[in-house]
Amino acid sequence: MSFATLGLSAPILETLEKLGYETPSPIQLEAIPAVISGKDVMAAAQTGTGKTAGFTLPILERLSTGNRPHSNHVRALILTPTRELAAQVEASVQAYSSKLQINSTVVFGGVKINPQMMKLRKGCDILVATPGRLLDLFQQGAVKFSELEILVLDEADRMLDMGFIHDIKKILAHLPKKRQNLLFSATFSDDIRKLAKGLVNDPVEISVTPRNATADTVQQCIYPVDKGQKVGLLIHLIKENDWQQVLVFSKTKHGANKLTKKLEEKGITAAAIHGNKSQGARTKALASFKAESIRVLVATDIAARGIDIDQLPHVINFDLPNVSEDYVHRIGRTGRAGTKGEAASLVCAEDFKDLSNIERLIKQVIDRKIVEGFEPKLPLPQSRLNTKPMKDKKPKKPKTGHHDGQRSGENASGHRSPSNRNKRNSNSNSNTNENQPRRNPRRS
Repeated sequence: MSFATLGLSAPILETLEKLGYETPSPIQLEAIPAVISGKDVMAAAQTGTGKTAGFTLPILERLSTGNRPHSNHVRALILTPTRELAAQVEASVQAYSSKLQINSTVVFGGVKINPQMMKLRKGCDILVATPGRLLDLFQQGAVKFSELEILVLDEADRMLDMGFIHDIKKILAHLPKKRQNLLFSATFSDDIRKLAKGLVNDPVEISVTPRNATADTVQQCIYPVDKGQKVGLLIHLIKENDWQQVLVFSKTKHGANKLTKKLEEKGITAAAIHGNKSQGARTKALASFKAESIRVLVATDIAARGIDIDQLPHVINFDLPNVSEDYVHRIGRTGRAGTKGEAASLVCAEDFKDLSNIERLIKQVIDRKIVEGFEPKLPLPQSRLNTKPMKDKKPKKPKTGHHDGQRSGENASGHRSPSNRNKRNSNSNSNTNENQPRRNPRRS
């Protein structure tokens, strides 16, 4: 099966050939014809499955004919939970539309709003946006939806986890009733199905990845080690194996900064990316990592959402996530599009409960490797796989007054939280665990 059989026009096929795309992924095989036909779609797909092309390619096909939008109007709206993912999706739209007369732009918080308003004045075929900044622009009359034809909710599960349901509902209330709706999520949880009820109409349901499954292309292992030896072991692994591009996950912003400093002290080029970093710093760090001018990118879960790097060889969990599903998202950054990848976790005895929950979720005991010189003095208990079915966890109720400490006063979606409107947050919240669900970003 080739892309030529999916109903895509010659200019798009030429672009795909130039980009080296040969065979559609399973999600693309099912989603592209369904979207081109104008049907609503609900698709469950993990990161790394090619889902972005699965909705952007058919949207470009549909919008390649038709009238140009009027000033401040948009024809297709793609909502994403984070700035990094928004930028990544927009980059894909730009790449795939190189031979089309299609105009696209991206808007998110953490940067000045005026340049975004200027771009929207010309009208926009495809707008990629985070919920908070989009509402800001709408309330200022900078974006209008009366000509909207297509709505996409990308990573809808993450948007609900981060507390954006109220913003999503506000946005939906201003959209035309007659439109095509595309909902992409890692899972079809009860909450996602509840959201879909008021959104999609007689949708085509697509599920290409078993829930919480890890890719066969990712080789997983854990390194038992005492907590105080984790930094030393990480440095040893990077140097001993001559790893040149490593994405490392830290549980907290403070931990990411501290680890980055220690790596730099040992001659390993590194940068941190998290919510307290300015958007400019985050963009620069990610660009440097992609260009391999730095060897290690230390990230928190929220900031890493949307990081898409071709053939990323190594993902390291310096800290295991509190939420087991985040383990699947983390290691899904490697082993993408059929390439091989390695995902390793540095696990101490106090991490055993989190490890057990992860192994139960993915239904496998992860191989262990002991590194000479880093044998743990406090042994890591042996794993015994719990085969009882896991119950869906209901999202935690947001904590009042919680925010993620963005320097810009906005959360990772680009939404300004009420507590930050009149007072910019300093680094006082740098220890925030970004694995915690966000509080609802409601306006006062």
